[in-house]
Amino acid sequence: MSIISQKSSVPNAPWWHLYVPKLYTVLREGYSAGNFRDDVIAGATVAIVAIPLSMALAIASGLTPDKGLITVVVAGLLISLLSGNRYQVGGPAGAFVVIVYSIIQAHGYDGLVLATLMAGGLLVLAGLARLGDWIKYIPQPVITGFTSGIAVIIFTSQIGDLFGLTLKDVPGDFLGKWQAFWVARDTFNPAAGAVAAGSLAIIIALRRFAPKLPSFLVAIFVAAVAAFVLKLPVATIGSVFGGIPHSLPAPHWPEITIARMQEMLPSAFLIAFLAGLESLLCAVVADGMTGRRHRSNCELVAQGVANSASALFGGMPATGTIARTATNIRAGGKSPLAGVFHALLVLLCMLAFAPLASYIPLASLGAVLVMVAWNMSELEKFHLLLRGPRGDAFVLVTTFLLTVIVDLATAIEVGVVLGAMLFMHRMAQAVKMQTGMTLFEAEQDDFARPARPEQESMQAMLPAGVGAFQVQGPLFFGVASRLIDALDLSGPAPEIFILRLGRVPMIDSSGAMALAEFVSRCRRQGTQVILSGLQPAVRQTLHDMDVMAEIEGVLHAASFAEAVTMAEMMLSRQD
Repeated sequence: MSIISQKSSVPNAPWWHLYVPKLYTVLREGYSAGNFRDDVIAGATVAIVAIPLSMALAIASGLTPDKGLITVVVAGLLISLLSGNRYQVGGPAGAFVVIVYSIIQAHGYDGLVLATLMAGGLLVLAGLARLGDWIKYIPQPVITGFTSGIAVIIFTSQIGDLFGLTLKDVPGDFLGKWQAFWVARDTFNPAAGAVAAGSLAIIIALRRFAPKLPSFLVAIFVAAVAAFVLKLPVATIGSVFGGIPHSLPAPHWPEITIARMQEMLPSAFLIAFLAGLESLLCAVVADGMTGRRHRSNCELVAQGVANSASALFGGMPATGTIARTATNIRAGGKSPLAGVFHALLVLLCMLAFAPLASYIPLASLGAVLVMVAWNMSELEKFHLLLRGPRGDAFVLVTTFLLTVIVDLATAIEVGVVLGAMLFMHRMAQAVKMQTGMTLFEAEQDDFARPARPEQESMQAMLPAGVGAFQVQGPLFFGVASRLIDALDLSGPAPEIFILRLGRVPMIDSSGAMALAEFVSRCRRQGTQVILSGLQPAVRQTLHDMDVMAEIEGVLHAASFAEAVTMAEMMLSRQD
């Protein structure tokens, strides 16, 4: 952890430490020539992924492909420069396809620019108000439900390009789209279908047999060459959009009036919500992959500045993207400069190779988005949540159906409200089960409360190399993310870690997944985990969700005293 990160965790640290970009932290720690080389390689790797993906996302959103590239260059550059995460890579994201398309249909591109500009301001305000930690109050079923719903909508939006259908007016709603596709079924273009199928086959084959190759770029390159050489009658970027400009446009302010701002405010809130949520989820994933800690409020400010700049330069909404950030980490990126190089390399490609993009078939970009939709669908997580408590499964399915059939804003609103109602119901049940418990013990904010005298005496019984942490109250989505901090609170990674769960009467799907992630982190650090006092209701939920299988190898003890005895025996065997 950096020096600045350590200071910012101290209660008396200046408030502005929360907003120091990670780039400053990295440069302050020291930046070597080796780090520079690694960042250039990682940036180039991510740029190869970002170029076809950003064009495809822009087209799916109802925009021209250059809007996606502009967003990568402008927003991607600023996100990396100002981010609160060392590895964050920003740009267009699949989560925006639905909302951007609906804004374009209702208000035109000028409306999108104003909404994105306003969303940038809202994100900056959210960061300054320190709302970055509030992500833990969004239940996992809601997040998975609308993410999977967006995946279905993205796939649906590509049917026309995949099959080369001739469509005059495509309805904005899900059911209306499929009706239009059925009406236009006689216009099916076999050449477009072949290009899409071939591109999809190349992407799948390369991901399985040659995962280091840029599958998206190879697929569209082969498709473009085949379409040109064979003179296939398929729609291309050049035939539909007239090509891609080979320079960045000058910044331009949209028309701003009070009435127009009031009209676009709901869309701005939705863009800000999606950008903040996606970027913070991405930062959490990056933390899990690297063991680092991000600055959530700094991240929101960075996203706000980047979205405002993207709007002014003629781009589209942007956020931190999990796929590209993970690619950056796997490619060996060491600092935010990897994201900076990724944006600069995309700009270089725009300046030098923009005319060649005119030959790219839209069917091949449709195949790229099919893979994006598949990755966003999170089928394994969706199935896992379906096997969880019935309430979580109901929230999941409701959010998913509302996202697909109604709209994203309604889905999120209803999902969060249902999640809150479900939580209140569970809290009422938990209080009934804990009759005789004092108010101090029942408070749900006591997750990391300092140990009481009897706990301190138990802590003194721990032998060297053993750590312990006690969870009090239901382990639900509101506190699940804080379970991951248990190892950090214990200091250096111990040989054995005792997690006391005797006072956890209930666990939901988010808590179960957090427990599995906690055990996984302990394994990576070589720490043996002992769960003490696991209650039957908690054990049943973990069993129903197959989490017990994921945490196989974890030891169980009936009480804390028994867990300490087990730890002492394990240490004595090592000696």
